[in-house]
Amino acid sequence: MNKVPLTVAGAELLRQELHRLKTVERPDVIAAIAEARSHGDLSENAEYDAAKERQGFIEGRIREVEGKLSNAQIIDPKLLDADGRCVFGATVELEDLDNGESVTYQIVGDDEADIKAGKIAISSPIARALIGKFAGDVAEVQAPGGVRELELIDVRYE
Repeated sequence: MNKVPLTVAGAELLRQELHRLKTVERPDVIAAIAEARSHGDLSENAEYDAAKERQGFIEGRIREVEGKLSNAQIIDPKLLDADGRCVFGATVELEDLDNGESVTYQIVGDDEADIKAGKIAISSPIARALIGKFAGDVAEVQAPGGVRELELIDVRYE
C-alpha cells in the first residue's frame, strides 16, 4: 500500500480515537450485547440487533484506524528543510487577488481535512497549486467558478 501523509497532530488524533475505541467503546458494546442476551429470545430482540450492529461498526473503525496508522507517513513541517517553500503541513496565508479576501489554511492529509478548521487536503486544487511556491508568489487555482489567483502572503511551519 502507498504511504499516506499525516501531520503529527493528525496522527495523534487517530491514536487517541483508536485508544478510545478499544478501551471505552468496545467494552461498552460487549456489555450491551450481554445485557440484551439476558432478555431472552434473540430472534426478536431489537436491542441485541442494535448492539451487534454497533459492534460491527466499532470493529470496522478499529481496523480502519489501525490501517491508516500503519500506512501513515508522519510529516513534521518544522523538521523539513523547506526554506520558506509551501510544503505539506505548512500553514499558509493567502489573499484572493479578485476580491481581496484573506484566508489561512494548513495543508494536511486527506483524512485530516476540515475546511471549517482551516485545514485543506494535500489533494485539493488549492494545495496542489501552492506546493513549492514561496511567499509573494501567485498561484492560479482552477475553481468551479473559473480560475482564481491567490497570492501567497506568508508560509509558516507550526
